Amino acid sequence: MKLKHLSTAMILATLPATGVFAAALDRSGQSMSAFLQPGNYFEAGITALDPDVSGKEAGSSATRRDIADMGEDYYFPNAALKLQINDKFSFGLLYDQPFGADAEYKGQNVFVSDSSNTILAPAALAGIRQQTITNGINTQVTDAAQKLLDSGALPGANIDQAKAAIQANSAAMQQITEGVTKAVDAGINNINGLLGKGGTKVEVDTQNLAMVFGFQPNKNWNLYAGGVYQTIKGNISLRGQAYSIYNGYDADIKETGGVGWLAGFAYQIPEIALKASLTYRSEIDHDVNIRENLPTLPALSLLGQAAAGEAIKNSSADTTITTPQSVNFDFQTGIMADTVAFANVRWVNWKDFSVQPYKFGQLSKVVGPIVNRPNGFDLVSYADDQWTVTTGVGRKLNDKWAGNVSVGWDSGAGDPITTLGPTEGYWNVGLGLQYSPTPQTFIAGGVKYFWLGDAKAQTGAQAGGDEYVADFSDNNAIAYGLKLGYKF
Repeated sequence: MKLKHLSTAMILATLPATGVFAAALDRSGQSMSAFLQPGNYFEAGITALDPDVSGKEAGSSATRRDIADMGEDYYFPNAALKLQINDKFSFGLLYDQPFGADAEYKGQNVFVSDSSNTILAPAALAGIRQQTITNGINTQVTDAAQKLLDSGALPGANIDQAKAAIQANSAAMQQITEGVTKAVDAGINNINGLLGKGGTKVEVDTQNLAMVFGFQPNKNWNLYAGGVYQTIKGNISLRGQAYSIYNGYDADIKETGGVGWLAGFAYQIPEIALKASLTYRSEIDHDVNIRENLPTLPALSLLGQAAAGEAIKNSSADTTITTPQSVNFDFQTGIMADTVAFANVRWVNWKDFSVQPYKFGQLSKVVGPIVNRPNGFDLVSYADDQWTVTTGVGRKLNDKWAGNVSVGWDSGAGDPITTLGPTEGYWNVGLGLQYSPTPQTFIAGGVKYFWLGDAKAQTGAQAGGDEYVADFSDNNAIAYGLKLGYKF
C-alpha cells in the first residue's frame, strides 16, 4: 500500500469542525492531532456554527406558545505549533476554545419577560396572597380589639371577646378586609415591578493554552504531558415567567484563569499508517467573585423572609467553577492504497459539573423548600457524562488533493436538560477537502450537518426531577471549518 508517504493526520485535518455542537458546553473537542504530526508543524484554523434550536412551551408552563430559534451563531479559532527538538524530544503549544455557550430567547414565551409575569408561579402566588391577606386581617382585628380594651369600651371583656365583637361588626370587617387586601395587592404589584426586562441570554467563553512536552523512546511510541492554562468569562441573564423569583437575575463572570494538566501516549506504525493515542485532561478550578444582580430580593417578604433578603443582598463570596476532566481516544489505520479509516472517542465528565453563583445559591436555599429542593439548587448542572464518537474514511486523491467523509454521534448530557442549552446530543455527517499547493503546505475546509437530539428544558429549580417548562425538537445545525497548515 502507498501509505508510507500519506500524511493521514493531514487528511483528518480536512474537517476542522469536529466537536462544535457537542453535549453541554463542549465545543472544540480538544484534539491532540497537531502535536502528533511528524517533524516541525504549524496550523491555524477557525470554525463557525449556525444552529437552529426552536421549541414549544410545555410541562409546567401555563401557556403553550412557540419558542423561536434561541441558538446564536458563533465561531472559534484554534492554533498549534509543534517542534521536533531532536529524535527523542518534542515540544508543542496548543491553543483552542474548548467550552462555551451562546444563546438568546426572543419573542413571546416563558423565557422572555412581559407585563403578565409574576414573582412566583401564579398558583403559588395566589396561595401566598390569600394567606398574607388572612394574616393581615387577623393582625388588624387583634390590634383593633386591643384598642377597644384600652379605651374601656368593653369593661370586663378579655382579648378574645373583644376580637369577637370586632368580627361581628360587618362594617368594621369590610373596612379591615378592603384595607388589607389593597395593601397586599399593592405590595405584590410593587414586587412584580422588580422583574426583569427582555429575554434570557447566556454567553460563556473559554480559552485554553497547553504547553506539551513529548518523549519518543523509539519510532513507535510517543509519551507526552504538559501544563494547561485556561481562562473563562461569561454573562448570564434569566428572564421570563419560567424563572419565577429569578426573573431579572444577572451574573457577570469576569475573566479569570486556572491551571490544569494533560498527559497521554501515542503508538504508531508509519508503514501502514496506523496511529493510536489516548489523552487525559484534568479538571480546572476557577475561583471568581461573580457580580450578581438580584432585584427581586424584596419578594422574600412575601415568604416571611425579609431578613434573609437583606442578608443575601449584603453578602459576597467567591464561586468555584470547575471545568470537567476528559479523555480522548484517537485511532487510524490504512485500509487500502492511499486510504485510511479513522475514529475518535471522547468522554467528558459533565455529570460532576455544576455552577452555583454565591447569591444565586443563597436565594435557592431560601426558596428551595417551596419546590421540594430544601438544600437549594444550581444555576446549571447536568445529569449524565458525555460520550462522542466520530468515524470515517479519508483518501488521498492525488499529490495535491485529499478528502474525507465522516459520521458522528454524541450522547448528550441528560434529558431533561438546562434551558440554557436545550438539546440532547446529535448525529452528524461531514465532508472535508484538502488542497496542498506544496508538500509543506495545505489549506483544508470542511462542513458538517447536525441532527440535534430532542430535549425537554428545565430550570435550575427543576433539575434532578421530571418537571420541565419547554420541549425542543426537530432541530439542526451546520458547521463550517477552515484550516491552514505548514510543515517545516
